[in-house]
Amino acid sequence: MKILVTGGCGFIGSAFILQQLSLGRTVLNLDVLSYAGNPENLYSAACSPNYYFAHGDIGDRVLVSGLLQEFCPDAVVNFAAETHVDRSIVDPTPFFKTNAYGTASLLIETLNWWKNLSKAQRESFRFLHISTDEVFGSLSGDEAAFSEESPYRPRSPYSASKAAADFYVRSFHETYGLPTLITNCSNNYGPRQYPEKFIPLLVINALQGKRLPIYGNGTNIRDWLYVEDHCQAIDTVLTRSRPGETYNIGGNCEKSNLDIAYAVTGMLDEIKPRADGKSYSDQIAFVKDRPGHDFRYAINAEKIRRDFGWKPTHSLASGLHDTISWYLANDGWLETIQSRSYKDWYELNYAEPRFEDEK
Repeated sequence: MKILVTGGCGFIGSAFILQQLSLGRTVLNLDVLSYAGNPENLYSAACSPNYYFAHGDIGDRVLVSGLLQEFCPDAVVNFAAETHVDRSIVDPTPFFKTNAYGTASLLIETLNWWKNLSKAQRESFRFLHISTDEVFGSLSGDEAAFSEESPYRPRSPYSASKAAADFYVRSFHETYGLPTLITNCSNNYGPRQYPEKFIPLLVINALQGKRLPIYGNGTNIRDWLYVEDHCQAIDTVLTRSRPGETYNIGGNCEKSNLDIAYAVTGMLDEIKPRADGKSYSDQIAFVKDRPGHDFRYAINAEKIRRDFGWKPTHSLASGLHDTISWYLANDGWLETIQSRSYKDWYELNYAEPRFEDEK
C-alpha cells in the first residue's frame, strides 16, 4: 500500500508514518516544515527504502499534482494543519490559509488525478482527512459526548478553519464521488509532541523549576487519547471503512486540566523526584483564562467500536509514563525544539507563560 501523508513531520503525522512503515507500507511525506514540523520526529525512518519526503505546501497545486502523478498513491491522509488555538486568536490568517484553502486545494488536485484512474483504482482509493472534536464546540458538564451526528459549533478561528475543511471534504464526496473519510479526534498526547502543548509543557516546565500555569480555575475538561491508539484507529478507518463515513476517535478519558496537571506532577514525583524532596505540584499556578475557552470536550467513540472493534489500549497512567519517560530520555530533542521560534512568539504575545491544551 502506498500512502501520501501530508503534514507528516508533525506530532500525530509522524507517529502515523512510523506505524505505517512498520507495517511494510510505502509513504511519501509532504510537509511545509512550519515551526511545528520537525524532521527529527522521523529520524528513524530516514534510512527506510519505503519512506520518501517532499518539502512543500498542500496549497501548492502544481506541486501536489506532480506528486500524485509520480507517486500514484492508494490513499491520501491529510494531517497538514495549523493547530494552536492561542495562535489562531492572535492571527487567524495562516489557519484559514492552511486548514481551509490548503485542504480545498489538496482535494481539487486529488480529484483531478483520481478521475483519470482505472475503475478499480478509483474504487479502492481513499482520501482520509484528520480533524478535531473542537469543530463541535463546547459541552456543559452534563451534556452527552459528541457523536458523529453532533452539529458543528466552532468557537475559535482554529476550530472554524477545521470545520470549513471538514465541509470541503464531505462536499467532494457528495458532489464528485471522491471516496473521502473524516475522523474527529480528542486531545492527543505522547512522545514527540510539540512543547507548546499542555502535557509536554507541564513536563518541561516542571523539570526546569518553572511555574505550571493553568488557565482559569483548571476545571476545563478534555478527553485524552494516546497517540499510538489514535494511529491504530486511523489505520482501521483507512483500510476498513466505506467512502463517505465519519468516525469520532476518543480515549474515553475525560479529565480536567487540573487533574492532568496533578497526574503529570505525580508521575514525575515517582520517576524523577525533585532534589528538595517536594512535589512538582507545588509549581502549579493559576493564570487568567483564555478568551472563549471551551469548557468541555468529550467523544462518543461507540461507532468505531461497534463497526470495527477498536478501542484505546493505553490507560492514562501507562500513556503518561511512556510519554514522560520519552521526554526524560530525549533532552537533546527538547533543547533543539526549545531553541526555535515558538519561545519568542510566546514572549512577544503573552506576559504570562501559557499552556495550550488542544491538539
